[in-house]
Amino acid sequence: MTDRNNSTSKYISLILRHKPEAIGITLDEHGWANVDELLAGVSRTHPLDMAGLEEIVRTDEKQRYSFNEDKTLIRANQGHSIPVDVELEAVTPPEILYHGTGEKYVESIEAQGLIPKTRLYVHLSGDYETAFKVGSRHGRPRIYQVHSGQMAAEGFTFYRSVNGVWLTKTVPLHYLTRMW
Repeated sequence: MTDRNNSTSKYISLILRHKPEAIGITLDEHGWANVDELLAGVSRTHPLDMAGLEEIVRTDEKQRYSFNEDKTLIRANQGHSIPVDVELEAVTPPEILYHGTGEKYVESIEAQGLIPKTRLYVHLSGDYETAFKVGSRHGRPRIYQVHSGQMAAEGFTFYRSVNGVWLTKTVPLHYLTRMW
């Protein structure tokens, strides 16, 4: 992805996850935005046409976005701070998932477990390597093992986004083991 596309992708992420009103659009209850309205709004500050948007969706390494079948609607796959239902089905998680974070968050996590803070869900990774990459974006990485199988057996609900990110509402401290 080019630097320009990366900048535009981050801007689209801001719009579709947190601030659709910044460009004068609204999302429906499932997080979908009208593509033509998104293009018009984004293009005021980040020149973008349909081909450019399709390239961003196709090449985004985190697979942040999805189109509907006829590409008239687009949404962020997860990470919202605004209340939307991205229509995820509850699924049984593997026995262990991982959470990557920065060292600066360890004290908070070890006091209260994992909470979504400004997002709707806690984001978890299916493997250690992905969690390490996520944690590295926040400074010196720290990785937690999440005992997700035990959580599910005890009534916690898990979802898996279309891009493979595992989501749950909270992870109480007793389901966490700090690995590194």
